[in-house]
Amino acid sequence: MSQPRSGFTLPVFACAAAVASLRYLQQQTPLETVQINLIDPPQTVEIPIAQIAKISDRAALAITHSDPGDNLDLTRNTPIWAIVEWQNKTDLSPQITIAGGEGIGKQSDRHGQAAIYTYAHKLLQHNLQVLLAINEAITVKIILPEGRKLAERTANKAFGVVEGLSLLGTTGISQPLSSPQQLEIYREELSKKAAEFDTLVFCVGENGLDLARNLGIEADRLVKTANWLGPLLVTAGVSGVRSLLLFGYHGKLIKLAGGIFHTHHHLADGRLEILTAHCAKIGLPTNILEKVFQSTTTEAALQLLRQIQPESVDRVYTSIAETIDRRSQEYIRKHGDRDVCIGSVLFDRDRNIIVKSQNGTTLFSQLWYNSLNN
Repeated sequence: MSQPRSGFTLPVFACAAAVASLRYLQQQTPLETVQINLIDPPQTVEIPIAQIAKISDRAALAITHSDPGDNLDLTRNTPIWAIVEWQNKTDLSPQITIAGGEGIGKQSDRHGQAAIYTYAHKLLQHNLQVLLAINEAITVKIILPEGRKLAERTANKAFGVVEGLSLLGTTGISQPLSSPQQLEIYREELSKKAAEFDTLVFCVGENGLDLARNLGIEADRLVKTANWLGPLLVTAGVSGVRSLLLFGYHGKLIKLAGGIFHTHHHLADGRLEILTAHCAKIGLPTNILEKVFQSTTTEAALQLLRQIQPESVDRVYTSIAETIDRRSQEYIRKHGDRDVCIGSVLFDRDRNIIVKSQNGTTLFSQLWYNSLNN
């Protein structure tokens, strides 16, 4: 089986467009490609430029198109614009000012600050600064013309980002996490870890990985699953894993409580239906069930419950977590004919833990103790 093709994250294409715009202002020559130092990983790559034009005596616009590699990524081929404009340099002014335009999301918990995160800032600053004289200054505005529309198909609102997409990522490489070939790579990694540990921790995404490390769980026990939870649960059982801690964002892991074991949004959803069912299970009144069901996201529904029925949150999410454990154990038994103890830990968009199942509490304590004594 051939290796899946990796691509690049959105910050790389935004940076390439900005570099092309600046070079056009300096040289009046449109570039077909630009070289970008990814910093992480430490390598230089060539990014094609689709279009470029001078839009005033002091500003130029360049356009690239996203290529995430062999990945089910809704940003594939989306245009990324960068407008670079000369500014008058003073002793107090920054040499490079980065701003978000149309289609770049706003962080609702940071007073509407553009959702351009650390790696994107670092990448832009590094690749642009080497092209500027000490007395030169520029403003860079990143625009995603389709960003607002595409954001409606994401969970951005659940993480406090509205009106567009984020320039998010901790690296320049976009790993093809959702391609079928990637599943085989994950299975191989899982089998190696299963040979070393009989208890492992499944993390769907980077947030779970980072939070698990910060809470003291050994990094060597962590397995990133992306959306391949079902196949990897079975692989863990077949590989002899005795217990698994499922550690993830509640808006993703809740799907397992509904028997959805491939969690990519392209294939299945049902999250609000599952949450509403568990609210009904513990006896919440019809008017609250209707409000939960009509919420825009599971995060919004959680916040609603915290506001109007705070005493119910623990009961609702305990019911969900225990169901995740039970259905995951049944899934492994059905497809792999193995018994594996499953526990779950669910956190919210602020990375605060909402609930630990009974098994999750036990496994988390054991893992923390093991980490402390190693």
